[in-house]
Formats: sequence, structure tokens, C-alpha cells
Amino acid sequence: MIKWFAQVGALISFNLRSLPQRKGAAASAMFGIALVVAVLVGVLSIAYGFRKVMVATGSPDTALILRSGADSEMTSILMRDEAKFIAEAPGIARAGGRPLVSPELFVVVNLPKKSTHTDANVPLRGVDKPAFPVHSAVKVTQGRMFDWGKNEVIVGRGALNEFAGLDIGSELHFGPNIWKVVGIFEAAGGLPESEIWADSAVLGPAYRRVTSYQTAVVKLASAGNFQKFKDHLTSDPRLNVKVLRETEYYESQSRLLYQMVTGLGSIICVLMALGAVFGALNTMYSAVSSRAREIATLEALGFGSSPVIVSILAESLVLAAIGGAIGALLAWAAFDGYQTATMNWQSFSQVTFAFAVGPRLLVDGVVYALLIGFIGGLLPAIRAARLPVSVALRQ
Repeated sequence: MIKWFAQVGALISFNLRSLPQRKGAAASAMFGIALVVAVLVGVLSIAYGFRKVMVATGSPDTALILRSGADSEMTSILMRDEAKFIAEAPGIARAGGRPLVSPELFVVVNLPKKSTHTDANVPLRGVDKPAFPVHSAVKVTQGRMFDWGKNEVIVGRGALNEFAGLDIGSELHFGPNIWKVVGIFEAAGGLPESEIWADSAVLGPAYRRVTSYQTAVVKLASAGNFQKFKDHLTSDPRLNVKVLRETEYYESQSRLLYQMVTGLGSIICVLMALGAVFGALNTMYSAVSSRAREIATLEALGFGSSPVIVSILAESLVLAAIGGAIGALLAWAAFDGYQTATMNWQSFSQVTFAFAVGPRLLVDGVVYALLIGFIGGLLPAIRAARLPVSVALRQ
């Protein structure tokens, strides 16, 4: 066994020292693998970034109530009396003696994107005073809070960066009213940063929604109160609602886009990986062919076939690891933190988010590269080991 490891070490060292003599083919293989990894990491960073926004929005001690059968705020409706019944349920947190229940309106308005100047659907949310202790991450960071009862709005940081006409002091024409932007808010990177907020008492009449809301968001006294709260509402004959944890709701909202992006990205990267595998095969076959006599000489001197296979695989994996690391780092430099917006297919409105290239995604990219390198090096390694010594010495 010691002899086997010594042979493997000697052959790996020999192969790696000879790489400069084959630098063109080696560079070509590394470039192909780096390109595949860069595309893989770049595409998956879209899905990871979108999911990160959704995860940052949810809280386990917060419940979201929709009309039974609705799968998003766009398709839900709650009457004002139902919002009052919800506030009477047990397990709700209170502040100043008032239950922390936030009935909310949700409408979609058109604004031009800064990058393309094309119109996009932007969420406009009507809220009441309890919304801010319920959505505790929301903080006004520039300007001021809108005055209750006035046609004023505050704008999420993501919406400000992505859409035109949302600077403080701007006037927006929504419905029959003109709204003035008076502040910018942040929400710890969560979904509200994609939205515009206004007083629901002013927004409702503007969109003829005087007697209804879309949803109610409830801050519970503790996450453990959720089941008791849910059972009370779903068994109340006055209500026809479904109750979800906020984390559960936003996870479901992100699932469709996440699966679509990862599915399409995987297909693209598999096709590209086939090209990279052929590149690695060509490189390693060329290496084996050019060193056939050297390999035969080593076998004649007593080196076994398995050390030859392992050494060639090791060379292929080294090239793949270097290419994968280069591709992952290029993707990180190009995509991490890149701000954009995409459609949330559940609410048909835009969600602003940043591409997210984290350590896990970088590691996945390098592992993918190593898989390409292993496949690309296996057949040439087997061929080198099976080539008869007498034939190889004549080449």
C-alpha cells in the first residue's frame, strides 16, 4: 500500500510538472469549465437572491390571513367586519391595549423602469397605524413618514432604485388622485422594499375599496400561539378565511420562480457542461497520447495501472478545480449584489432584489467543475492504463 501511494504521488507530481508543455490545451479546458461554472453560478444567483428577499420578509410569530381559496393578495378580499372579528381572536400581541392586526389594501400601479423605460407593475399598499409595529422591520430612513389622511406615500428602497419618478418630492398620478412622495423606507432587505405605502383610509376611496381589504397581517404574542389562533379563525362561522404563517406564505410565493430559474438554468448548464466535458476529454486524450511512451516506460519499470489512472484523473481534477474557482470568482465579482426586479407571478407585480452569490453557491460551482473534470478525465485515464506497453513504446 505504501508503494502504491508512492507511485501515485510520483506520477501526479510528474503530470503536473509537465503541464506547462501543454499549456494551450490545459488553458482551453480550464476556460470551458470556468465558463460553465460562471453561467451556473450567475443563473442560480437569481433564484437565490429572489428567495433571500422572500425569506427576509417572513417571521414565524406573524400570521397572514387571506380569503379561503385565494393564493395571493391579488385574489383575496376581506370585508371590514371580518377584520374586526380577526382582531378578537386569542393569541394576538398587543401594544397600548390595541391588538396588533394590520388590515391592508393591495393594488398594482404602473411605473417606468429606470433601465428600460418600460412600464412595470409596482405594488401600492394601503396600511393603517398598526402596520408599523406588525411589520417591525420597516423603518423610514430618508424624508419623513406620510401624514395620515393625506395623499402622501413612502417608497421602499428597492422600488426607488429600480423605478423612475419616486424621488422625495415627486408627484405620482394613481387613480383619480395625485400623491406626493415624502419618505424612503427600508425593511431589512425584505419584500416591502419593493412597494409603495400609503394611508389605507385615503387609498381605499381612490380605488373604490371603502368596505374591503385584501389581507390582514397579525403579530402573535409568540410563535407558539399560531395553531390556537388559526383554529379559532377557521372554526368561526362568521369567517371564510385561511391562515398561514408569514414564512410559509412567502416561501410559497418564491417557489414558482425559484423552480423555474433553477430548472432552466440547470438545463442550460448541462448542455454547456457537455461541451466542457468534450474539451476536457480532448485535453486529457492529447496528454495521454503525447506521453504514451513515457507512461509505457513507467509501467515497464514497475508502476501499476491503477496509479496511472489515479494520476491522470488527479490532473484532470486539478484543471477542473482551477477552472471552477476562476468561474465562481468571476460570477461573484459580476453578479453578487447586482440589483434588478422581476415579476412575482403570484401577485403579478414587480419584486426588487439583488443577485446573491454566497459561499454555498461558490462551493456548488466548484463541485460541479470537479464532476466535469472527473468525467472528462476518466476515459483517457482508462485508455492510458489499458494501452499495451509494447504498443505504447512504438508510438
